[in-house]
Amino acid sequence: MKVLSPRPRARIRLRAASVPLTAMLLLTACGSGSGDEPPQAQAGGTLTFAVGTDAGCLDPHQAGSSDTVYALRQTVDSLLDQDPSTGELVPWLAESWEVSDDARTFTFRLRPNVTFSDGTPLDAAAVKASFDAVPTLGVLAIQATSYLEGYVGTTVVDDLTAAVSFTQPNAQFLQATTTSSLGVIAPSSVSKAPAERCSDGVIGSGPFVLDEYLRNRSTTLTKRPGYDWGSSLWTKDGEAYLDRLVFNVVAEAGVRTGSVISGQVDAIGRVAQAEEAALAGAEVALQAYTIPGVGYNLGFNNSRAFFADARVRQAIQVAVDRRQIVETVFSSGTAPATSVLAKNTPGYVDLSSALSLDVERAERLLDEAGWVTGSNGIREKDGTALRLKTVWFSNAATFQPALELIQQQLKDVGVELVLQELQVAQFPELISSGDFDLFWGGNYSRADPDALRTLYSTKLRNAYRVPQTELEELLDQQAATLDPTTRNQLVARIQELVVANAYVVPIVDQQTVLALRSGVHDLRFAGAGDIHLHDTWKN
Repeated sequence: MKVLSPRPRARIRLRAASVPLTAMLLLTACGSGSGDEPPQAQAGGTLTFAVGTDAGCLDPHQAGSSDTVYALRQTVDSLLDQDPSTGELVPWLAESWEVSDDARTFTFRLRPNVTFSDGTPLDAAAVKASFDAVPTLGVLAIQATSYLEGYVGTTVVDDLTAAVSFTQPNAQFLQATTTSSLGVIAPSSVSKAPAERCSDGVIGSGPFVLDEYLRNRSTTLTKRPGYDWGSSLWTKDGEAYLDRLVFNVVAEAGVRTGSVISGQVDAIGRVAQAEEAALAGAEVALQAYTIPGVGYNLGFNNSRAFFADARVRQAIQVAVDRRQIVETVFSSGTAPATSVLAKNTPGYVDLSSALSLDVERAERLLDEAGWVTGSNGIREKDGTALRLKTVWFSNAATFQPALELIQQQLKDVGVELVLQELQVAQFPELISSGDFDLFWGGNYSRADPDALRTLYSTKLRNAYRVPQTELEELLDQQAATLDPTTRNQLVARIQELVVANAYVVPIVDQQTVLALRSGVHDLRFAGAGDIHLHDTWKN
């Protein structure tokens, strides 16, 4: 077996100054003068965090919205953790791990004396029960089930040793174990129906436990006494500093901004460029992180007749002015998309030349495809206007202005977007029905290029109805390839095919920006853009 020797469980402090701009950036900070002694970490207090939406599900295996995952990440632990600045995998619940030579079996040696918040042990049998239940969730847990594709089962070698097996080599699995989507939950929660897990929450082993949930209003967590098995990346041993975490749902971005400026809340998420000016000069720090994986894009429903001709998709792709969108709408530091993967994702290749604005080419492609400009400026073909139903979700203040700008850019070449807003909770229904021409979002947060397979494999979610082509085989091959050089070559080819065929229109790399009151310290991003609040404290 291939034995991976993780680093010792020394506490490692991540310093903002050592992290590159694409990972984490302290944009502005206010506090005491340089001559003052830095404040000392202190226990106690409540952190109040304003988020924009509520996905309506308290199960981390099923919930996909970052606004909801911010809270749920605090309630479950993972087998491994990932350093967001280096991508290195490090111990958490698993003290060590081994990978078989064929990359089909992954054996984890668990830490002793770990318990769930209901008092039951987190042992190899619990890991097995948690993983065994994931495939049964199907489309309710799109991310988690994609991580366990080909799952054969988990063998309980002994109380603290679990061996997870797959039918095929699975190069992405170790990184997947760092996510909350594969966070280990208690057998008592595994036995519940999926809807009950969503409504009532699940039992985890994390540093916080669910105290109260008011749908579309708030989620309250309390510190778990006796917690003592945190990630090796965390700086504090034992229990968390904070006593309580409150995540309030505040839909209006302007209200969230005003709340953090006034001190009514301690932190807000999804800060847009429009809010940056209002926050400047306030006792607020902006903390940004470019999330690896697939960024924001405009995805085609490739099964629609509009898009049977690739020239239509390609025309729309080069008619979008990404630089204008970034400079007008998104927060400082956001980068225009230069591939379907974000720049800080392993295996990324620069395809910016294929994504550059080229209005003349867009018009020529549409002409060649037989779409003629009508009297109202919208192109027509065989009596049908090039009018596209474009669906988006209201979980970020940037989405509507970005889409309205794209709407104007495409109108200039004769393509009309009809925008339709939906709620986050409607996402599974939309993916199942395919009732859209274009779908805004498509972002998938993951520090592994297998994010491409999750989105574009015809065997998985395939939200964009991508046809079965050579892409499918390449997606499977990269997932089964351990050699980094060979895998990166496969991932490069996948990106080239997605962009060349314009199955989606990459717009910007996904950057998340949080605004924190100056008294909030040591909030840390996880590899895929989640946050860890175990080390966070207030003064």
